[in-house]
Amino acid sequence: MMQNPLLADFDTAYQTAPFTKIKNKHFEIAFAEAIEMAKAEIDAIANSKEAPTFENTLEALEFSGEKLDRISSVFFNLNSAETNEEIQKIAQKISPILTEFSNDIILNEALFKRVKSVFENKETFDLNTEQHTLLEKKYKSFVRNGAHLNATKKEKLREIDKELAKLSLQFGENILAETNAYELHIEKEADLAGLPDGAKEATKMLAKEKGKKGWLITLDYPSYVPFMTYAENRTLRKKLAIAFGKRGFQNNALDNQNIVLNIVKLRYQRANLLGYKTHAHFVLEERMAENPEKVESFLNDLLVKAKPAAKLEFEQIGELAKKEGIDQLQKWDGAFYSEKLKKQLFNLDDELLKPYFQLENVLQGAFTVANRLYDLNFEEILTIDKYHDDVKTYKVTNNEGGFIAIFYADFFPRAGKRNGAWMTSYKNQWKKNNENSRPHISIVCNFTKPTETKPSLLTFNEVTTLFHEFGHALHGMLANTTYPSLSGTHVYWDFVELPSQVFENWCYEKDALSLFAKHYKTGEIIPMELVEKIKKSANFLEGMATLRQLSFGLLDMAWHGKNPTAITNVKNYEKDAFKGTELYPDVAENCMSTAFSHIFQGGYSSGYYSYKWAEVLDADAFEAFKENGIFDKETASRFKDNILSQGGTEKPMVLYKKFRGKEPSAEALLKRAGLLK
Repeated sequence: MMQNPLLADFDTAYQTAPFTKIKNKHFEIAFAEAIEMAKAEIDAIANSKEAPTFENTLEALEFSGEKLDRISSVFFNLNSAETNEEIQKIAQKISPILTEFSNDIILNEALFKRVKSVFENKETFDLNTEQHTLLEKKYKSFVRNGAHLNATKKEKLREIDKELAKLSLQFGENILAETNAYELHIEKEADLAGLPDGAKEATKMLAKEKGKKGWLITLDYPSYVPFMTYAENRTLRKKLAIAFGKRGFQNNALDNQNIVLNIVKLRYQRANLLGYKTHAHFVLEERMAENPEKVESFLNDLLVKAKPAAKLEFEQIGELAKKEGIDQLQKWDGAFYSEKLKKQLFNLDDELLKPYFQLENVLQGAFTVANRLYDLNFEEILTIDKYHDDVKTYKVTNNEGGFIAIFYADFFPRAGKRNGAWMTSYKNQWKKNNENSRPHISIVCNFTKPTETKPSLLTFNEVTTLFHEFGHALHGMLANTTYPSLSGTHVYWDFVELPSQVFENWCYEKDALSLFAKHYKTGEIIPMELVEKIKKSANFLEGMATLRQLSFGLLDMAWHGKNPTAITNVKNYEKDAFKGTELYPDVAENCMSTAFSHIFQGGYSSGYYSYKWAEVLDADAFEAFKENGIFDKETASRFKDNILSQGGTEKPMVLYKKFRGKEPSAEALLKRAGLLK
């Protein structure tokens, strides 16, 4: 019988996942067996005759289920980046089983009794800071997930969790299917007026790939965004925008309205069951923000400061549109006229910048900045197995040649990949038996593919996206903790965006840009006048951008910070939540919530505010770099030692103050955003 590659030890270079050997048929068998192995490990801990200690209970628990973790990370990462119907079916089947298993652990009374005993006697164990944190987190996670409930309530909790696991998967599958199903087929070249040559070529290539004549626009960002930004045909922009905005909202088999209502109601029931007022109260207890009231006041405070600026900017765009005979600016006009205004004000547009941002050079730029700051070196290695030809693989070392991490980069859209950009890991970092086991980190994006005549050239927005995800990757790569559940990006959710957002700042700095922004044909370094324009335009429409982020954060809180039981109409409820932040007229056919994957499929429920929250941290943190020089080794090393390498070993504010010497101030953010009057 063939050995199941998922159950064998990975005997590959650096123990990376053997993707080419893994077939879909291997997953269910591997999951079933790995769950049994993990159960046996848990039973051994729970039923041990020895008195509970930190080592035989907490540490043993932390390192249990290692095989299951690896299999899960391979499987669920593939389900996001390279899925197909078969994988989706397995996901639907396996998710409730995994939820059931994690509930078996959390609701195991004998196990909780041992954890509780260590927790109550913690003074008698000589624990260091990281051990203290692990004990506190594990104990809390038992309590917060039902360890104190009676048998009937525990059963109810299990049902809710199983149902939620299925619903969020279904939500994501529906969005992917609707994104893939839509195509705008253009047969008259005149309908592409305004579209830059590169974008035109990409749309032609897409049509050719699908065996069609003419040009094809899809709802994938690299196809959708250029069309919305440059196409002069307003009717087609409207058509495309409405198609994008009604994903999950078409009363068809892929509709997400009931799924949204079911998810929020189940989350609310779950929170109540556990003694919390709402899902947001439950979630925020373990965040820097602490409670929904604090989040709402944070968002509303920013709203007061951003709204006047946003209104002015909106009027400015509106004035420009009026000159072209458009009385009322609509959502499908926003990107188009914003781009025109940007060109007018700064004589700058993406088409002018793109030749300087060839994907390979930008990636190399991120590597160089990481080297200058943190002494990391990236070497492409071709001997590592990958799940798709597009993926690039790198070995990361320090200046002494010591092995730091494996890094995967996956940049182009395809049918099996969901939209957006994210960082993930295939293996955590940890320390055990005197070995520092290093992580395998991946970033996944959806950038413009190379065409027959041009390499992949990025918009400036894509450049900052790459740096953003790479900032998360650094958090994962530089992890240096003992326990996997405290390693890398395993931190409070409103702290996790600090490393990613702070790294974006280098994209605006002349000293950094001159390292990688080179013309793809001539090799000429980006002219300083363009760098100045990038800097000057950094705050362009910042009021509107802030308002947009705040509207998403407020919508998230509306769904999760209140009792949702009486809500029957997703669209009406959403409209109400958006009231204070709306600039454009509402589009009846569109709904944001039914495609709001961050909160209904990803882990951002009650956490969308954290992008803005972390912006306060990142603006304040980058001030330290600016004060001492953006490549200052001492500042970089303080950031690495206190934040990047520490994971979740201490409370975020403690770590931040160790780096900065003080709490962050929102002034830095308002100053950077040009919102300080």
